[in-house]
Amino acid sequence: MARLLSNMKRYKELLAMPHVLVLAISAFPARLAYSMIGLGIFFKTQQETGSVAVAGLAMGCSGIAGSITAGIRGSVIDRWGQKWPLRILVPAYSASILMFSSMHTKESLLITAFILGATAPPINLSVRPLWKDIVPENFLRTAYALDSSMMSSTSVIGPVVITTLALSAHPALGLSVISALMVIGGTALAFTKVSRNWVPEKKIKGAQRLWQDRAIQILMFEGCFIGFGWGVFDVVVPAFATQEGVAYRVAWIFAAFGVATVIGGLLGGLVSKRLPPLSAFLRAYLLWVLVSAPVVITNPDWSMALVGVFIGFVGGAVQVFYFEVLEAVRPQGSPTASLGWIWSVEGTFMALGAAVGGYVAEHYSPRIGLALMPTMLCVGLFIFTVGKGRLSAANDIPTQAEDLAAIKDISNEVK
Repeated sequence: MARLLSNMKRYKELLAMPHVLVLAISAFPARLAYSMIGLGIFFKTQQETGSVAVAGLAMGCSGIAGSITAGIRGSVIDRWGQKWPLRILVPAYSASILMFSSMHTKESLLITAFILGATAPPINLSVRPLWKDIVPENFLRTAYALDSSMMSSTSVIGPVVITTLALSAHPALGLSVISALMVIGGTALAFTKVSRNWVPEKKIKGAQRLWQDRAIQILMFEGCFIGFGWGVFDVVVPAFATQEGVAYRVAWIFAAFGVATVIGGLLGGLVSKRLPPLSAFLRAYLLWVLVSAPVVITNPDWSMALVGVFIGFVGGAVQVFYFEVLEAVRPQGSPTASLGWIWSVEGTFMALGAAVGGYVAEHYSPRIGLALMPTMLCVGLFIFTVGKGRLSAANDIPTQAEDLAAIKDISNEVK
């Protein structure tokens, strides 16, 4: 216990560093909006059309549009910086949410959901590369853990808020709140000093394209399966609860999952930096597969929430180590585009999973959808186990000299 408390001091030290607290807080409202938009689309479409399958399809349209353009938006930021892309996309996205809220027919909802996804500001893509500029190398794992936990904490609050509003006497209020949160958070991030002054990395002349990088190919290939699995899961849970007449339980099931993800991410950030990122990632991924298996036999009640706690706890740590692995293996000059293109692939298959999940839940059984998620995790673990040689750069451990040099560089930057 004493050791844990001692390790937790790292977060106190991290938050005391210049720009860290401002960066963490500024993006929070926009991240909260993202945690609400999926269920917001689902409930709005389901209420207007009366169909779970169409609601899942609407989520899929939004997801696939966002995925197709994620890599492009990431590449734009890597080339021209964050200032103007955020200032253009944030208001466009907020306006698209209000437009979606005003639609009532199946066709208009699907088309507007697609537009909504295409105009999504790259908030998370923009925040991640900033940590490397404001914290020393030996605090990067802790910074990624803080960042992941900030994202995950919104999944605790967001589903509760949007479910409550969507099922209230004024369901349109939910989408209006999402729009307002995006304006507040997106604008705050765009005007922070660290975002305004961020300078994209210089690319190596003659370097191969991102898609040709063998390490990125492995991460993208795994993203196909993990994206599909989570896409199905995100629709099957509210669909299952709606079919059972307990739609209100969706909020606290996702909330339990979110709380556990936050805790898992924070503890993952305290793992000794002497454990290489790839080794930590593979061990956590194996445990993730094991704890996800029981979700197949759960119902939309305490049993699903309990299994969700274990999935979220381990998944939070997995996310921290994933960011480290990506940072270690990505090509120079692609801090935003690398994750953006991976999310393009992952998000495309997530959108496909959402559409399939809604259809399977309505025409067959939501339990089949639940079984797909741990199955996809098994495939993902197999891919990483076979292809870990391509990720060998993530097995390097920073030397003490490199740590001191990183601290010196950061000190010079913040003077």
